[in-house]
Amino acid sequence: MASSHSSSPVPQSNSSDAFFKKEVDATKRFRPVQSLPDVCPKEPTGNPSNLHDSPSLVVDQQRWTIYHSKVNLPAALNDPRLAKRESDFFTKTWGVDFVDTEVTPSFYLPQITKEHFALYQQEITPREKVHERCKNICTPKDTFDRTLLHTHDKSRTDLEQVPKIFMKPDFALEDSLTFNAVLPWSHFSTAGGKGNRDAASSKLLQEKLSHYLDIVEVNIAHQISLRSEAFFHAMTSQHELQDYLRKTSQAVKLLREKISKIDKVMCEGSLRVLRLSLTRNNCIKAYNKLKLMATVHQTQPTVQLLLSTSEYVGALDLIATTQEVLQQELQGIHSFRHLGSQLCELEKLIDKMMIAEFSTYARNDLNRPLEDDCQILEEERLVSLVFGLLKQRKLNFYEIYGDEMINTAKNIIKQCVVNTVSQIEEIDTEVVVKLADQMRMMNFPQWFDLLKNIFSKFTIFLKRVKATLNTIRSVVFLVLDKNQKTRDLEDTLQKNSAKESVVDSEVAYLTHEGMFISDAFGDGDGELPAGAADSGSQRNTSPNSEPCSSDSVSEPECTTDSSSSKEHTSSCVTPGAVEMMVSDDMKLTDLELVRLANNIQELLYNASDICHDRSVKFLMARAKDGFLEKLNSNEFLTLSRLMEGFILDTEQICGRKSMSLRGALQSQANRFVNRFHEERKTKLSLLLDNERWKQAEVPAEFQDLVDSVSDGRISLPEKKPTATEERKPAEFLIVEGQKYATVGTVLLLIRIILEYCQCVDNIPSITTDMLTRLSDLLKYFNSRSCQLVLGAGALQVVGLKTITTKNLALSSRCLQLIVHYIPVIRAHFEARLQPKQFSMLRHFDHITKDYHDHIAEISAKLVAIMDSLFDKLLSKYEVKAPVPSACFRNICKQMAKMHEAIYDLLPEEQTQMLFLRINASYKLHLKRQLAHLNVVNDGGPLNGLVTSDVAFYTGNLQALKGLNNLDLNMAEIWEQKR
Repeated sequence: MASSHSSSPVPQSNSSDAFFKKEVDATKRFRPVQSLPDVCPKEPTGNPSNLHDSPSLVVDQQRWTIYHSKVNLPAALNDPRLAKRESDFFTKTWGVDFVDTEVTPSFYLPQITKEHFALYQQEITPREKVHERCKNICTPKDTFDRTLLHTHDKSRTDLEQVPKIFMKPDFALEDSLTFNAVLPWSHFSTAGGKGNRDAASSKLLQEKLSHYLDIVEVNIAHQISLRSEAFFHAMTSQHELQDYLRKTSQAVKLLREKISKIDKVMCEGSLRVLRLSLTRNNCIKAYNKLKLMATVHQTQPTVQLLLSTSEYVGALDLIATTQEVLQQELQGIHSFRHLGSQLCELEKLIDKMMIAEFSTYARNDLNRPLEDDCQILEEERLVSLVFGLLKQRKLNFYEIYGDEMINTAKNIIKQCVVNTVSQIEEIDTEVVVKLADQMRMMNFPQWFDLLKNIFSKFTIFLKRVKATLNTIRSVVFLVLDKNQKTRDLEDTLQKNSAKESVVDSEVAYLTHEGMFISDAFGDGDGELPAGAADSGSQRNTSPNSEPCSSDSVSEPECTTDSSSSKEHTSSCVTPGAVEMMVSDDMKLTDLELVRLANNIQELLYNASDICHDRSVKFLMARAKDGFLEKLNSNEFLTLSRLMEGFILDTEQICGRKSMSLRGALQSQANRFVNRFHEERKTKLSLLLDNERWKQAEVPAEFQDLVDSVSDGRISLPEKKPTATEERKPAEFLIVEGQKYATVGTVLLLIRIILEYCQCVDNIPSITTDMLTRLSDLLKYFNSRSCQLVLGAGALQVVGLKTITTKNLALSSRCLQLIVHYIPVIRAHFEARLQPKQFSMLRHFDHITKDYHDHIAEISAKLVAIMDSLFDKLLSKYEVKAPVPSACFRNICKQMAKMHEAIYDLLPEEQTQMLFLRINASYKLHLKRQLAHLNVVNDGGPLNGLVTSDVAFYTGNLQALKGLNNLDLNMAEIWEQKR
């Protein structure tokens, strides 16, 4: 066994081709034979891949490894320590009960039956059949061609004795089938007996396996001997390789010597020039750095000098530039380690100084004498402050100006009141201490002049505020415009840089292709051509390259070139022709700038609101004792016009409506309307309570008033004393050619109505209230006159003995006069109402209907009076002589009295209509009485007597003035024959 492991010398073949050919044939014809895996511990071999997991005899001599857990099969079968062979070698360590021991089923695992594999068997059975069919058709590739084995030498035939199972590439004893094939259980007794037969079979199996091992080892040694020629060939090639290496070493040495000579002759001088040039550039940089440090060292004195002249923007720019230089170019300089914090504190101090300076400027600007001069105070100073505040992002500086506006508005009113009170001798300032009480002691002209003065001061104040805020907004818009231009410039530079990058890429491509390099080496002097030099210089002057060169040592601009190159400025002119330099370092977004501009514009609106609010407080302080409510219409009209003018002026200056003063004016107007209406309603009530309902004379001024309304305009005419004294009062009021007999109350009511209309013209804001109040006044007159005349209330109020037909007719005519003017009043209000307010005009429709109903009731009352008289007289009528009878004489007398009472009061058409209705009542009562007396139209004596009486009645009625053409139709008194 031991000798089989040593390889015996094998005759070498002289032909190397035969050796390689034989080797190729062997690899084609034979599969590599795999022996049984050796499970015995082995020493580490030369294979480095096995060193990390194989045991070592030196290191692991005393340490147990995983390899101790395995036992060689021959060692297990041929254990010299056992006297007799056991039937089952598994039981020697684990015990007799190892095979027969039953494992207890687990509670966590389910019971697996054949039904669980039914689905799998159904799926795999067709595949297995297909596999078996293909297996029978295709011959296995690993089958051994036994005919070829006989052509080889005897050693190849010996391999046939070894079973093919040992030759399989997947041979492994862990597989139960492989283990049972190699070690059949038939040679061992399961009963554990120790018979001679079992021992002989075990020994025979061991000898057979040893024989197989010997055959394999002999063939392995034979294969090694066949490849000995390749080994000796490799040894021979080693000597040739050493010769090649020696020649290569000599060539490398010669090459190094040549390179060294070239280095000394061609490179050392050029490199020395480059080193000197680099040293010179470093010296220039150091010199520029020192100059920059000297400039930075002078920052604080320069900032203090700028602050002494209020150059805040310049100081802030200098601080920002110095901070940038410290962070970029002088970073790490030990002597400047505290300069950054000092500059930050100085910047905070400048912020406080600018805020205090702006507050002082706002106070001085707003507290200047309020004259007509609206020029901006120190515009250059204002612009400089605003630029500085914007640079420091102090965007709430406008609030300071807003607070100053409030204080200034208070002081304006106070100063105006003090100046006015000091000029009035009636007010003793020592007795009346409070300023509000002193103001309340003024009469209306004095107080009106004071209010007018306040409004004029506020107007100048708002113009001044607008001019200042417009300057501030213009500065903000300049910065906003500069930001937009900067963005456009950056976009243009990006586009240009993109184009340059394309050109550089083309140049790099040409250089890579060797067009420039070949030209450079082709030149005898070794200089680059002009085009290449230019292109190279252009590429070297990149934005990140050092801007200073050897020729710029004495130029002072190089000291801050790197920092100042990032700060571009542009010249801008403000509305006041103040030129300012706008720098690019204002880190404000467009949104912030637009919001700030809107806030400044809103501050102008707030200024208007402040003036209006202070005016309202001044107005309310004077209105505490009801002073404004006691004004007459002319005074209130003057006050209203003054306030409306101030409101329009502020709207024109500030561009927005302020509702506080307008609301106060509306509130006072409502109070004025209430007082105005109550006064006139009370006056009308007193007139109606004292009215005796007799026809009054019409003064000439009332006729002129009516005539002015007839011309299409509603206004109270101016009084002309000389003209009215010569003209006598008229009996009737002439309105568009019609005569109206009226009472004195109605004349005054017309004047009151015109006063309402004129008040609406003077104060348009009270149109709706006046319309409501006028409607209430007209309704009141209608209802009160109805109570006094139709309701006979005048009997108790005035002391009339009775309500006559003349009173009724006069009341009806007065109502008709008011109804005549209602459409005129409606048109007047309609022209002054908004379209959405036209619905209020329905009040006039209701009033017109009420008046017409009232007039109809008066007419019905007149007819009812005669109806009761007819009923009383005709009920006693008897058809007998003499003719005309006393009854008809009395009826004609009463009809004449009725006609005499109403004819001069009512128009002829209304008189005729009224008498037609009275005649119809008369015919009804006469017809009823004739039917009662059984008098028929048969031409008899009784018929003749009745006809004579009726003829007398008809003649008397038609003889009355204006009734001669009246169709009485007296045939209706007779019953029609059926």
